[in-house]
Amino acid sequence: MTLPLSILDLATIGKGQTAAESFAGSVAMAQNAEQLGYRRIWYAEHHNMSSIASSATSVLIAHVAAHTESIRLGAGGIMLPNHSPLTIAEQFGTLETLHPGRIDLGLGRAPGSDQNTMRALRRDPMSADSFPQDVLELQGYLTGPTRIQGVEATPGKGTNVPLYILGSSLFGARLAAQLGLPYAFASHFAPAALQEAVAIYRSEFKPSAQARWPARDRRRQRHRRRLRFRSTGHVPGH
Repeated sequence: MTLPLSILDLATIGKGQTAAESFAGSVAMAQNAEQLGYRRIWYAEHHNMSSIASSATSVLIAHVAAHTESIRLGAGGIMLPNHSPLTIAEQFGTLETLHPGRIDLGLGRAPGSDQNTMRALRRDPMSADSFPQDVLELQGYLTGPTRIQGVEATPGKGTNVPLYILGSSLFGARLAAQLGLPYAFASHFAPAALQEAVAIYRSEFKPSAQARWPARDRRRQRHRRRLRFRSTGHVPGH
């Protein structure tokens, strides 16, 4: 079984560099990664950090997508409490419409910066409490049906942009499992909680329209089907 490799790019601004040079570097890295067969690149939302240029995450994704052809691109992640779900649905619906089949949307609930920057973003300190409801609202705009009567995302509706839950605590693991969504754990933030988070995610996972099994189990299922095809010549589902 081969292990697909992906990249998390913070669009780092090195010493003596400009943001424009950082963006050029991100494009060059994405083009090289595409040629080498990497699966995807994600960009993280951070604010008020002089060494990170990925603050306008969806704009950076659009720029890199316009200079590549096939590699998947996405947010790893969008800090949803900083935004309205409708706005993110429209942004990523636009990206998916322009670059079909190439866009991912990872979602986190952290501020992506400090307390002063939270205030500058006009973020309510309690907004993270509604993260599960915001994820469902966003999902409704992208996959349907909408959860806000009379409100649709255009572009966005019917694009089915795949969602991922990002987290560094057991809360995210349980939420991803409950919603049947893929889960990415920030083990560099909380390495001691990694194994427990993964165990909770796998044991509490509920199948959904997006995923019938947790990510690791999906790879095993695909691997088993390939082995069965090689041994019998029968294509599953035919």
